[in-house]
Amino acid sequence: MPRKRKAPSEIRSPEGAEKKVLLAAPRGYCAGVDRAVIAVERALEHYGAPVYVRKEIVHNRHVVDTLSERGAVFVDDTSDVPEGERVVFSAHGVSPEVHREAAARSLSTIDATCPLVTKVHREAVRFARDGYHILLVGHAGHEEVEGTMGEAPEHITLVQNPDEARTVEVPQPEKLVWLSQTTLSVDETMETVNILRERFPHLQSPPSDDICYATQNRQVAVKKIAPGADLVLVVGSANSSNSVRLVEVALEQGAKAAYRVDFAREVDENWFDGVATVGVTSGASVPDTLVQDLLRLLADYGFDSVEEVRTAEEDLVFSLPRELRKDLKAAGQETSNKKNGADRTHDLV
Repeated sequence: MPRKRKAPSEIRSPEGAEKKVLLAAPRGYCAGVDRAVIAVERALEHYGAPVYVRKEIVHNRHVVDTLSERGAVFVDDTSDVPEGERVVFSAHGVSPEVHREAAARSLSTIDATCPLVTKVHREAVRFARDGYHILLVGHAGHEEVEGTMGEAPEHITLVQNPDEARTVEVPQPEKLVWLSQTTLSVDETMETVNILRERFPHLQSPPSDDICYATQNRQVAVKKIAPGADLVLVVGSANSSNSVRLVEVALEQGAKAAYRVDFAREVDENWFDGVATVGVTSGASVPDTLVQDLLRLLADYGFDSVEEVRTAEEDLVFSLPRELRKDLKAAGQETSNKKNGADRTHDLV
């Protein structure tokens, strides 16, 4: 039986305090996620089901479940795709070895790697070619890290955190560069890098930030709302690196409590005891419908005053993967990504 919900009057808030929501902006879908999800949707429309997808197209349960219902088949590896079928590579990117495996199985591929991840791959290839050893700041086992390391495995050492930065050994400290996973905490990454710089004075930086604009923007927005929030709720999945980081950033910036949920139904009403202000945000792979569900639930508990706190504007849109664009164009179909009212489309970087 469903649990009986407390009435708003039963939720204990500080005496005399108005219940309200601070809604962070930007939040939710970034350009790379939007591109990847639309790529699978358009592939299903154009080619018909099934369309195979290697790994989760983005790290969000709702998105994966919804696409599965439409005919997408998510697999762990290319070996799980029947020979000659079509497979979409996820937004997190894949290694050259995965591309070779797909070719060996005669698979038609659609590469939905986020262009900002592609940028890091190209940096890794270039620095390795120029004789540098690369310190990659990131999390072991994350698909993005596996893809980047696969570009030059003999030239890359993974550094996961400040503790590892204090002990990592490198083969050539005089020719060294650092790169990073795109979805990390900006503050922790720079803490790690600063330790590496102290140990390796010749350490060079990438030509531009590897942590993506959307990850940074969402962390900045959370930093803005966290000090004034008794509770911060982050909508996002457990395997979404940037969503998990938002919880950490909220706590570091003064939120009294912070939790991550996939869906509004996962919220524990006991979290509202003693709470007057709830901060709300979502990870970069979360559709806004899930945030709206959470706002409706909060309104049911008396948190019906919503103030949006915006720290940046985002209008970047990436064009669809070139393989898909080519087939859509040949069929006389629309090839641009016009979701979200965006009017600027960028090709792969």
